[in-house]
Amino acid sequence: MVKSYLRYEPAASFGVIVSGESNITYDSSGNFVVAPALEKVGIWNVRQGECKKTLVPEVAKFGPSLAVTSLAASHSSQIACGYADGSVRIWNLEDGTCETTLNGHKRAATVLRYNKIDSMLASGSKDNDIILWDVVGEAGLFRLRGHRDQVTDLVFVDSGKKLVSSSKDKFLRVWDLETQYCMQIVGGHHSEIWSIDVDPAERYLVSGSADQELRCYLINLQSDDGTRLPEVAGTETGNGELVQHNKWELLKHFGDVVRQNNHRVATVRFNKSGNLLACQVAGKIVDVFSVLDDAEAKRKAKRRLRRKKEKKSSNKADGVTENGYTELVQDESSTSTVIVADVFKHLCGLRAKHNICSVSFRPVNAKNVLASLALSLNNSTLEFYSVMKDSAEKATAIELPGNHGVVRSVTLSYDDGLLMSTCDNAVKIWNPSSGYCIRTVDSKHGLCSMFAPRNKYAVVGTKDGTLEIIDIGSATRIEEVKAHGSSVKTIMPLPNEDGFVTGSSDRDVKFWKYETVQKLGLESKHLTVSNTETLKMDDDVVCVAISPDAKYIAIALLNSIVKVHHMDSLNLFITLYGHKLTVLCMDVSSDGAFMVTGSADKNIKIWGLDFGDCHKSIFAHSDSVLAVKFVRNTHYVFSVGADRLIKYWDADKFELLLTLEGHHDRVSSLAVSNRGDYIVTGSYDRSIRRWDRTTEAFFIEEEKEKRLDEMFEGDLEDPSENRFGIKEEIPEEGAVALAGKKTTETLSKTDLLVDALDIAEVEMKRIIEHKEAKAAGRAGEFQPNIIMGGRSPSDYVLHSISSVHTNDLEQTLLALPFSDALKLMSYLKDWTDNPDMIETVSRIAMILIQTHHSQLITTQAARPLLSVLKEVLSLRVKECKDTIGFNLAAMDHLKQLMGSKSDAPFRDAQAKLAEVRLRLLKNTRIETREHRPKKKPKKSNDRL
Repeated sequence: MVKSYLRYEPAASFGVIVSGESNITYDSSGNFVVAPALEKVGIWNVRQGECKKTLVPEVAKFGPSLAVTSLAASHSSQIACGYADGSVRIWNLEDGTCETTLNGHKRAATVLRYNKIDSMLASGSKDNDIILWDVVGEAGLFRLRGHRDQVTDLVFVDSGKKLVSSSKDKFLRVWDLETQYCMQIVGGHHSEIWSIDVDPAERYLVSGSADQELRCYLINLQSDDGTRLPEVAGTETGNGELVQHNKWELLKHFGDVVRQNNHRVATVRFNKSGNLLACQVAGKIVDVFSVLDDAEAKRKAKRRLRRKKEKKSSNKADGVTENGYTELVQDESSTSTVIVADVFKHLCGLRAKHNICSVSFRPVNAKNVLASLALSLNNSTLEFYSVMKDSAEKATAIELPGNHGVVRSVTLSYDDGLLMSTCDNAVKIWNPSSGYCIRTVDSKHGLCSMFAPRNKYAVVGTKDGTLEIIDIGSATRIEEVKAHGSSVKTIMPLPNEDGFVTGSSDRDVKFWKYETVQKLGLESKHLTVSNTETLKMDDDVVCVAISPDAKYIAIALLNSIVKVHHMDSLNLFITLYGHKLTVLCMDVSSDGAFMVTGSADKNIKIWGLDFGDCHKSIFAHSDSVLAVKFVRNTHYVFSVGADRLIKYWDADKFELLLTLEGHHDRVSSLAVSNRGDYIVTGSYDRSIRRWDRTTEAFFIEEEKEKRLDEMFEGDLEDPSENRFGIKEEIPEEGAVALAGKKTTETLSKTDLLVDALDIAEVEMKRIIEHKEAKAAGRAGEFQPNIIMGGRSPSDYVLHSISSVHTNDLEQTLLALPFSDALKLMSYLKDWTDNPDMIETVSRIAMILIQTHHSQLITTQAARPLLSVLKEVLSLRVKECKDTIGFNLAAMDHLKQLMGSKSDAPFRDAQAKLAEVRLRLLKNTRIETREHRPKKKPKKSNDRL
């Protein structure tokens, strides 16, 4: 009889507010911050400091959960999320649903950008490609190739007609999206370009790298008639050279903005009004620059030149300049030009306590504030700052619900009602069922922890060798005991619950017992500990395990040896040899028969404690094994490792039962509930995950087949890792390719479409034969194919192709053989009778004709079909265009009628009148300053 086991599945993930792999962004209203949290996306209310909604993608059949790597907010309620597998998902913030999934990149999506009208989305990836997506049609338009390294940032210019991209290859590329051509390549940076941005008025483009300066470019926009659009008049470079614009060059170097620190630039962003520029570096600093408008920049340039003229005039009496050479003072009007220093001025800088991962401007500003900034820090914290005229003040922060560092240990209470986690600077108490953070206690660098009996107190071993006793009820650290001379690596409770054992790097194993003391001036007593016995070892102690019957204590040393001592006399019982590297973790089964050890040599070994023999050595993980735990009253073992995996083993049969994937970094700690109904794991990705045991049974053979299928599909999806796959050549300069990519889903859809075409062809032959037999008077009642569900052959094929996602349609049709493509084209004429299918039919026809063009023009049987399609499709497309044009004209007419019935035109006129008055007032002030008589310099009395 084949034995079945119960499956463990992910149930909850908590402890992460924001992860550093992606950027943060505000929504269109400015009331919520969209923050990535590993594979989730949290929608945080800034004022309340609460997570109102969580966007979680559906769990894939195979493979781990995928981290969010980029975010972009539209001007509506949509959020675009890029993931580590290259997919892009469009979410609706109102109901929290995923509207569509776009597959095209082969590696992680690094940047996403919407155009101004949110009709198009551009995505850049680590695969060096840029893909343009039609958001409305939910399909990829085309792929742009040319960069030789990862694409780091993108920005639309010229009303979405052009796209500027930056890359780690040190170049900027300007793409014409109408002709799908790279029209300009801009160099100048000496290191990788990490971020670019354009002000809302599209005057300047700023790029940042590891260079000391931010490079600023003028944007040379052309109108429809070929004339250049107005911009800053009289601009010059930082060297004083006049800018000569070429109509074929969109970007022209304007000058360099000097930064305030030497760290590389991580993000540069303009605010919505364009008067501020934030430069975030790969550190703790954000520099904020003010961006002056045209009039202010001109006034500043005139003041600069006036001061320069006065300075030269002061030296004119001596006839020499500062350099010692005579020089004529030029006319002020001839050199009244604007340089980059006249436009960008350093306003203030803000410093966070931890490294900053990303920055985002709030689209709506509060009163008496120039701008509001949101920062994500590498300690899983969100901070919000208000930018004033000359300073930046911290407004609020969201930090309590998350782990501020790597999770070093997780421990369940005796009744499984509480969960404790330790990290670099805090101890947190959680509700393991809901994932709610109950208590947060400031602590030192905790490495291990345990609950005291009755769950009122907790004991934490720290890196500096102290034991911290924490009162859970009051969330305070009531006592700190100096226990060891070095870090406390392990802490293990005694089976009789009257004490515990600690092991340290100072080569001591110490036994402790609980005591209650009363401090002076206090009525209540509190828990303390005292050392009862010390066992000296030959090397650093890494971990300790005690048998449940309190008969043996096993001590793992740094020299990869495990020593087993008697608990009563502390005499050596046996020494276990076998691991090649240090044993990092171990545990003893509930019956005391088995002990399992995990090592840095990637193996787990199962030992018998009766004679100390090694029952089995298993190559368990592809990296170090960091924790092992037996399920209580069983011989089932969980192991976690630095390879991010959790594995479930049968210690009797020495077989792998399950592999659980979900963490995004090494799994450092593990806790199993008393009943074994769930486990909790902590990781270096700062998350804590709970895995629940379900009622679904599984068999070992089925899991082996699934793992083999996973390996096969992994090779299919990633041809670069497949040594038998065709290696892709380096793309041409500025090449254009298809947007989609081949996946197992597109291949399965192609197979289903081929089957549908075959079934429809057989059904058509049966219908024709039945008609001939009926005409001959020897036919009975026709029995349709039950598989087609009562549909005609044409409708059955249409139903099959309609099930293909819009984004996958191109790749699905590309995999069709030529014979099946001809069959599919024969049904297109029938589908054109449905006005709703005109767009789909036209797209199918274009894809098939472009793919099989050479074969179609040489196949005589295809010529009548192409002639019919040419006439029918042209007529139907024209009718569709006329209908859309009529509807657009009607909507414009309704808009004019609604505008005539409201006071909107008057409001617009009032706003324009206010702008005109303000402009006249500024011009009057400028003229007054220019005509004001200048003060004559005082003549100094020459001394004799």
